[in-house]
Amino acid sequence: MDTQMLQEKFERMGARVKVAPDARVEQVRIDIGHDRKGEFFDLKVRADQRVAVHAVDVRPKDRHLLLMVRSEDRNGLPSAHAQRFLCGHDERAWFVAAVPENRGATNVRTAMEALKPWEAVRSQEVNRVRFKDRNRRKNRGFIRQGEWFFIPAERVRIPEAMVLRNEPLVRTGGKPHLAEFAFRNGGELVYVDARNRAITAAQYQRLLQRDAAAARLYTSRRRNMQVLVKGRISHADHKTILLRDWHRVAVNTENQSWAMRFVAFID
Repeated sequence: MDTQMLQEKFERMGARVKVAPDARVEQVRIDIGHDRKGEFFDLKVRADQRVAVHAVDVRPKDRHLLLMVRSEDRNGLPSAHAQRFLCGHDERAWFVAAVPENRGATNVRTAMEALKPWEAVRSQEVNRVRFKDRNRRKNRGFIRQGEWFFIPAERVRIPEAMVLRNEPLVRTGGKPHLAEFAFRNGGELVYVDARNRAITAAQYQRLLQRDAAAARLYTSRRRNMQVLVKGRISHADHKTILLRDWHRVAVNTENQSWAMRFVAFID
């Protein structure tokens, strides 16, 4: 791995990267660190393994780059499988997102497309969003705030009594985005422990019969619910957006990536 070249490519998009060996990580680990100079990309690489890390595409104007990580054999030949990470700046802060391996991302633009949920992809097609506008945070197909996509919902009427106020939108381990008005419906009943590990209702019932004390450590949640929001959507790291009509909520595809296990940073 050419550390100097990697640093130069991060500098091209206006960022700093610190690379250090770490025997505790499985292969690599990427986080957003802070020091007296501000934020930087903190890249830890397992010292006793051959790991190739390359910035395969840099877009200085957009302040994004695509990082590719591969294991190497003793002869320095890379493995067939690679993990990809989109690194960049989104509104107010630097971020890193693992890109699903099955999407075939080869540059920043295709990585951004790969991170879109299918609902957003379908909406941009239906609404004939121009190619040059598809990665904007706001277009005719969707509005994006961080990892959350808001897709216009047509002909939706929600009974006032079922509207939730100041409802958090949160993925496991992340800081919540707050929706002024929300509606939740359907989904699968699951039970979650203090470490956000979920078990199904059937698994919970078996645990309850086997160890009632352990079962009391779980709380009930609903997974994969249909969520609609409107009004102000706020988050500490993003500009508040205003949705005047109901929008369906979808999260990016990062959690579908095997490489997600190497990302420490969650906003």
